Amino acid sequence: MPRERVTMRKTREILRLVWLCSQSRRDTARTCGVGKSTVDATISRATAAGLSWPLPSDLDDEALERRLYPPAVHPSSRKLSQPDWQALHDELANNKKLSLMLLWQEYKEGTPSGYQYSQFCELYRQWRKKLDLSMRQEHRAGEKFFVDYSGQTLPIVDAATGEIRQAQMFVGVMGGSNQTYAEVTWTQSLPDWTGSHARSFSFLGAVPHCLVPDNLRSAVTKTCRYEPDINPTYAELADHYGTAVVPARARHPKDKAKVEGGVLIAQRFILASLRNRTFFSLAEANAAIRERLILLNNRPFRKLPGCRQSRFEEIDLPAMLPLPATPYQYAQWKKARVHIDYHVELEGHFYSAPYRLVKEQVELRYTETIVECFYKGNRVASHPRSFVRGIHTTNPEHMPKAHQEFAAWTPGRMISWAAKTGTATAQVVENILSRKAYPEHGFRSCMGIISLAKRYSEERLEKACERALTIKGVSYRSIKSILEHNLDQHPLPRQIDLLPVIHENIRGSNYYNDTRKQYADTTDH
Repeated sequence: MPRERVTMRKTREILRLVWLCSQSRRDTARTCGVGKSTVDATISRATAAGLSWPLPSDLDDEALERRLYPPAVHPSSRKLSQPDWQALHDELANNKKLSLMLLWQEYKEGTPSGYQYSQFCELYRQWRKKLDLSMRQEHRAGEKFFVDYSGQTLPIVDAATGEIRQAQMFVGVMGGSNQTYAEVTWTQSLPDWTGSHARSFSFLGAVPHCLVPDNLRSAVTKTCRYEPDINPTYAELADHYGTAVVPARARHPKDKAKVEGGVLIAQRFILASLRNRTFFSLAEANAAIRERLILLNNRPFRKLPGCRQSRFEEIDLPAMLPLPATPYQYAQWKKARVHIDYHVELEGHFYSAPYRLVKEQVELRYTETIVECFYKGNRVASHPRSFVRGIHTTNPEHMPKAHQEFAAWTPGRMISWAAKTGTATAQVVENILSRKAYPEHGFRSCMGIISLAKRYSEERLEKACERALTIKGVSYRSIKSILEHNLDQHPLPRQIDLLPVIHENIRGSNYYNDTRKQYADTTDH
C-alpha cells in the first residue's frame, strides 16, 4: 500500500465520491488533489475494514483513522505469476460497468494467494503505460455539467452616476444534450460562483452527477496539471447537492470542449444580440438573457432531430440527481485557535467554544446568518452570526463549572501581573475587566496590553497607561497607538496626580481578594 496518508476530511470525500457518486478513481484523484494510488489505497483499506457508504454516524475522525490504518503486517516475500493484463484491459474497454476492484476480486477468487488490490492496480498501471492509446471523450446521460466564464462581458450602467461596470457571464452546458444555462454576475468571486451554480441547478430542475470547471481560483485553490486541490467551499456545494467536482486539466482544452463551444454560442446568440441594448441593473440584464436562453435551448438542431430542450428532457433529465430540499447557502471556512478565554475570533467578533478545547485549533464555517465551530470533523459549537466588532457571543454551556483548568488565569492574577509593570498598568487592566459581563472576556485585551512591554519596555508602557487613564482611552488599541506615535514621551496637557478611577461599574481591587470563589460564583450565575 502507498505510504501517503490524507486528512480524514479528504478521506471521507474520497469515499463519498467513489461509493455515492460513482466517480472513477482517476477523476476522484483529480477532484481531491491526491494521487490515484492514494484513492485506490483508501478504497481498499475502507473495503478491508468492512466500511460502506454512508459511514456510521458515530465514526469520528480518530476512529476512522484507526479503522483504516491499523498496525502494518508485512507478509513474507513470494513470487507470483502475472495476470493476463491484456485480457483484463480488453474487458475494461468493452464493458464500461466493470472496475479494477471487480476484476481484482475475481482474480483473488481464482488465486487466493495472489496480489493484493493496491499492488494489482500498480502492476496494471505499469503495463498500461506501455500502450499508446488515444481516448475519445464520451458523455453519458445526466453525467457532466461543464461550467466556465465567458471572456466577453456585458456593460451595466449605473442610472444615478452614469458609471459603466462590466458584468461577468457564467455559462454552463450539459454534456449529453448541450442544454445551456447563462447569467451575469458582478464578479467571478466565490459567492457569485457558487450562487450561479445553485441558480443553474434550479433552472435545470435537477443536479448533474459531476461538475467540470476550469482551473479558476473559485473552483481550484491549488492549480496543478495532475492533482488540483478543490476549493473547500466549492467542495461543500458539491456535497450539498450530492455531486462531484472533476476540474478540467490545465492546458487541455478538449477536456472542456463542450463549455468552450457553449461559451462561443452564448457570446454570439446572447451577447451579440443584446449589444445595442442598455441595461441599468443585473436583474434587468438577466431577464433579457433568460429570454434569449429559452430561444437558444428551443432552437431546432440543423443536422439532428429535436432541440437542446427536448434532448435534455429525453436524455439528461431522467438520469440526473434530484434537487435537495433547500438550495445551497454560501459558506466560508477559516482555521482558528481557541484562546484561553475559550473564544475564537471571526472578523473582530468573539464566539465561545467548549472550554476543553482551549489552545486547540478548530475550523470555523460561517455564512451570513450562522457561525459553526468544528473540531476533528465534529461540530462542537454553533452561534448566530454577529457583525459587531469587539463583542463576545457566549454560550453558558461552554463555560467550565469551577474553572479548574484556568485557576492560573484569574482576574486577580491578571491584575497582579500588570502591577509588576506599574500602578497605572494595573488600573488599566482592572478597568477593562470590570467592564465585561464575564471578566475572562477581557483577558485577551489585557494580555495584549501587557505584551506591549516586550516591544516598548515596561517604563514606556506604564507612561502610556498613565496617559490612557488621563484621556479616558483605556483600551488596547488606544495604548498601542500612544506607543506607536511616541505620545508617552510627551508631557500631558495637564500634569495631575494619577487618581484611581471611580465608577459604579468598577469593582475595585478588594473585589478580587478571594478571586477563585468569586470567579466560580460568577460562572454559576
